[in-house]
Amino acid sequence: MASFSQFGNDLYTGKRSYDIVGRRRLWYVIAIAAILISLGVPWLRGGYQLGIEFTGGSEFTISDVKNLDQNLATDAVENIVTDEIPRVSQLGTHGIRVQTGQLTDAQTTQVQGALADAYNVDSSEVASTFIGATWGADVLAQAIRGLVIFLALAAVFMALYFRTWKMSLSAMVALLHDLLITAGVYGIVGLEVTPAAVIGFLTILGYSLYDTVVVFDKVRENTAMETHRTFVQSVNLAVNQTLVRSINTSVVALLPVGAILFIGSYVLGAGTLRDISLALFIGIIVGTYSTIFIASPMYAHLREGEPKIKAADAKKQAAAKKRAEVNATAEA
Repeated sequence: MASFSQFGNDLYTGKRSYDIVGRRRLWYVIAIAAILISLGVPWLRGGYQLGIEFTGGSEFTISDVKNLDQNLATDAVENIVTDEIPRVSQLGTHGIRVQTGQLTDAQTTQVQGALADAYNVDSSEVASTFIGATWGADVLAQAIRGLVIFLALAAVFMALYFRTWKMSLSAMVALLHDLLITAGVYGIVGLEVTPAAVIGFLTILGYSLYDTVVVFDKVRENTAMETHRTFVQSVNLAVNQTLVRSINTSVVALLPVGAILFIGSYVLGAGTLRDISLALFIGIIVGTYSTIFIASPMYAHLREGEPKIKAADAKKQAAAKKRAEVNATAEA
């Protein structure tokens, strides 16, 4: 513990430093590659797997099942609706969930009876729910609208708070990076995107924004007060000074989220808990990365070419060169 504390102290004082901002082109390449994979792989697989809350359809839930063979549910549905490929999943330790496209009332009754026979339960143990396509489309539109509004308000807040649109732009790029990567994991693995997952996406954007604001506060403090380091060096120092804090905050946040993910997936079988916690788990990791390796380096990249900053950096470099010459003369 003492050595880790010393490590954090060395980063804060500048005794130890990692050139994160100076290697920004490497981080850009990694981010672009990750985004292309996140967009390309789901597209090659036919798009994201949206839940019936978005697409509409029928859902059947069978409780207190002794035989959890999911093929029984698949065969039961396909025997009634030959052109339907159902999505079957296990709920907890004694439940089965079956999702299909929109079925007629007659088909719903037949599927309900077939599932009851397949799992040797009473038909009353098979609950059915129907969600219309119009309602699902409205939910999807509201989710997209909420995301756009959140990003717009966050961009305005950042620009007003830091009094520069370049910090706001850097933060928005990092947020979009987090969203695309997290959604990409869902598409690559084939996980179902549900309203609960969308809530998780919006939550991680808030977490990532909070982490970015903390780092940018330190960046603003360093660049305003530093008299020896150049602008890029001051930004890099701020990233190093907040590095341990960002990692510690992420680890502390991941522990309860991981516990909820485990309980929701394997203990309770609660789909809502699993979807929210999975999005949070992925997003917290990606958000920590983007705050350190995307937002701050991009901000430095956007501002280092400004005439005012270039002039200030030139003065600092000239003063540093003069001090080095004086010290060399004194040592001689």
